[in-house]
Amino acid sequence: MINKRLLIKNLLAHNDENSFYDKKRKINISQKEGKAKFLKHICALSNSNPKNNSYIVIGVEDEDNKIVGVDFFDDSKIQNLINAYMANPPIVQYENIPFPHLPDDKVVGLVTIRPINSITSLRRNIWKYYGGSVFFRDGSMSMPKVFDIELKDVNSEIVSAIENHAQNNIEHTLDGVFDFLQKRKDFHPQYKVFKEYFVLCWAGQKKEVKNEVFYSRVDIELINEQVRLFFSTLDEVSLEYNNDSFKIIDYVNLGLQGENEYFQLEETTISFAESANYIIDSKLLFEPPQYDKKVLHHIYNTNNALLKKIQIGASLNKQEEQDLKNLPVTYLICYFNGFDEAITKLEDSKQYLRNHSDEVYQLFKEAIRVLRKIKYS
Repeated sequence: MINKRLLIKNLLAHNDENSFYDKKRKINISQKEGKAKFLKHICALSNSNPKNNSYIVIGVEDEDNKIVGVDFFDDSKIQNLINAYMANPPIVQYENIPFPHLPDDKVVGLVTIRPINSITSLRRNIWKYYGGSVFFRDGSMSMPKVFDIELKDVNSEIVSAIENHAQNNIEHTLDGVFDFLQKRKDFHPQYKVFKEYFVLCWAGQKKEVKNEVFYSRVDIELINEQVRLFFSTLDEVSLEYNNDSFKIIDYVNLGLQGENEYFQLEETTISFAESANYIIDSKLLFEPPQYDKKVLHHIYNTNNALLKKIQIGASLNKQEEQDLKNLPVTYLICYFNGFDEAITKLEDSKQYLRNHSDEVYQLFKEAIRVLRKIKYS
C-alpha cells in the first residue's frame, strides 16, 4: 500500500513537472475556465502515460516546491465531471493528504489518473477548447495535438520506482496513529483496525440529541495511506461502524434566519475487504427544504441590499452583521426554492465576504461545498 504523503515527497523531490506529473498552487473547478484547464491537464497526462499512473499535486508553490496546502476538497463526484466532458475518460481519484506542518484545515490535494491505454479527448466544447481536442504533455506543458497521434510508454519504470519508494510500513503506520492521537487529543480521538490491516483514526466533539449521537469538528484519516477521508468544522456528522465498514452521514444546517435545522446531505461508506483493498461509496441523501415563498422573497431582497452595501464598502450595523453571516446559506435556500439568480448573487459575494472576515468566508465556502456536491450528483 502506498503512503500518499511519501509519494508526494518523492514526486516533488524527483524533478520538475514532466509527462507523468504536474503540480498546482490551486485549482478552481467552480468556474468554467478553471474546469476547462483541469480537464485539459487530465486529458494530457492520461494520453502521455498509457500504461502507468499520472499525478497532479495541488497546494505547492511552483518556484520552490514549498508545500502551502489547500482547503479540504471532499467532492466525491469529480469523476462525474470527467465522464461528462471526456471521451474514453480515465479513472481519476482526488485525495486529501495531511502534512504535519499545515494548519488543521489545510491539506495537499493528490489527483491520481489511472492508465487506460487509449486516446482520451474532450467530447464537447468547454471554455476555449473544442470538442474532439486531444492533449499531450510536452515537458511541463499540456499541449493540443490533432494529427499523427501515437501513444508511447516512456515512464513506466520511473513511475514504478517512485511508487515503490513510497510503500507504507509498520513504522509509518504507528507514527501516524500516535501523531493523530496527539494532534486531536482535545476531540476524543479513537482508532480501529479493520481486517487486521487498515487503521482508521477519527475524532470529533460528541453530543446527544434525542438519543442520537452526533459529532462536530470531525476529522477522519486512513493512516495506512496518510489520506484524510473527512474534515469539517461546521457540519454535524453521525458515525457508524462494524468489523467490515465505516459509515459517515453528513448533515447540513439549512435553517432560516439563524435557526438550526439539519438535513442529511451525503452518506459515505468505506468498505474493507480481506484482500487488502477498500472501496469508498458515496450516496447523496439530500432533499431540499421548501419554505414559504413570501418569506423567501423578503430574505432574498434583504440579501441583495446587504450585498450592495458590502460591495461599496458601507459600514454595517449589528443586525446587518448577523444577516451577513446568514447570507450564504439563505442564498442557497433561495436557489433550492426556485430563485435561480441566487447562485449568481452568491458567487458575486465571494471576494467581499473573504475581505470582510474569516468567519463569513468559511460560511460561504460551506455553502459552495453543498452546492457542488448536489450539482455533480
